[in-house]
Amino acid sequence: MFNFFKADPIKKLRKQYEQKMLEARDLQRSGDIKAFAHKTAEAEAIMEEMERLSKAGKQA
Repeated sequence: MFNFFKADPIKKLRKQYEQKMLEARDLQRSGDIKAFAHKTAEAEAIMEEMERLSKAGKQA
């Protein structure tokens, strides 16, 4: 009944993903490629979680 009060987990994850990608971009521009790769991997893990939640939401 009150589903509109629930926070959207995908929206929260999208914000985290965008932040990680911005951090990764800045690391790449500064020349720290190892940190860039690590931050990009973190962002990809968040993207996979978003896709998993999206698929689970479509099935429900």
